[in-house]
Amino acid sequence: MEKHSIYADHAATTSLSQTALEAMMPYLTNLFGNPSTAYSMGRKAKKAVEVSRGEIAQCLGAEAREIFFTSGGSEADNWALKGAAHAMRKQGKNHIITSRFEHHAVLHTCAALEKEGFSVTYLDVHENGIVRPEEVARAIGESTGLISIMFANNEIGTIQPIEEIGSICRKKGILFHTDAVQAAGHLPIDVRKQNIDMLSISAHKFHGPKGVGALFCRDGLYIENLLEGGAQERGHRAGTENVAGIVGMAAALKESCAHIHENASFVTALRNHLREGLLQIPGCRWNGDAVNRLPGNANVSFSGIEGESLLLMLDMQGICVSSGSACTTGAVDPSHVLKAIGLSDNEAKGSLRLTLDRENTEQEVDTLIHIISETVQKLRNMNPFWKET
Repeated sequence: MEKHSIYADHAATTSLSQTALEAMMPYLTNLFGNPSTAYSMGRKAKKAVEVSRGEIAQCLGAEAREIFFTSGGSEADNWALKGAAHAMRKQGKNHIITSRFEHHAVLHTCAALEKEGFSVTYLDVHENGIVRPEEVARAIGESTGLISIMFANNEIGTIQPIEEIGSICRKKGILFHTDAVQAAGHLPIDVRKQNIDMLSISAHKFHGPKGVGALFCRDGLYIENLLEGGAQERGHRAGTENVAGIVGMAAALKESCAHIHENASFVTALRNHLREGLLQIPGCRWNGDAVNRLPGNANVSFSGIEGESLLLMLDMQGICVSSGSACTTGAVDPSHVLKAIGLSDNEAKGSLRLTLDRENTEQEVDTLIHIISETVQKLRNMNPFWKET
């Protein structure tokens, strides 16, 4: 890469850990058997899948039989929402509650369910980016059968009061799903203590491989299948298992959870140092709660610039970060997350998301602060309408 080569976009994806790679290699080479076959090579693959299922369950406070493997977080979200919605409709329930700043895997699924006749309430998240449990409780009606609130937001990193929301759902007999794609491996998760009925994870967010994830579905809970075909995953999710991916996901999650507190402490210190440096830049705004957020997440907006332009100029200097704007159908639209917490279109379009990890260093953070500050000033100098206040 270019001169500086700093990767600060770990919320988008993480590198594959050496531990995960080594665990996967046998199943990418000589142990390539199909787990559904009866001969020894297939049985060895099947055993690896089941051992991995147990390891993942242990990391989540679940039982092995409650873990179902998917192609990633998006499939897990789709399966949880569609499967639960279709099942609850048979019980006369048709109302779903979620928030305005969920991942699109949840929002687009809810939109699709609305077309099927379901009613969806989208809760506000307010300026700090946190869903208020009392507003969840107020939104519940007689026809409410499902609530889906993400564990931690993918753009601004704010951590939601999952245990409180789950408790409300449990008392009301309402199914509770949480998208924990950003949280797994970075925050402690206990599905029993936190009253979670369904939970989605994706391996590549915690140094596992891409293309594999899992859905926790509480024992005894019935949701309709999303994929039909073979009898894999005890008849609930068709398709030959991604054995190497599953093994790699388990190894990565186990390793991340074993070091979760020390990693969080280290990365939070880096994040706070980054925050202090970026807020020295005139016209810089911090987005989301300053404390109650993922350890490595920093999301800021700069007045007088376009986030996409900043991102591209940083990329030319070897820095990998994300903008708060999403490119859709050839147009740059302001982030729905930043709009949900009250930012104007211009503020949202001038945003930058930096997500740090255990692989980053304090020296890299100092370099980020210096280069971002310089680049913001260059862009403002090019803007005839910018005037520092």
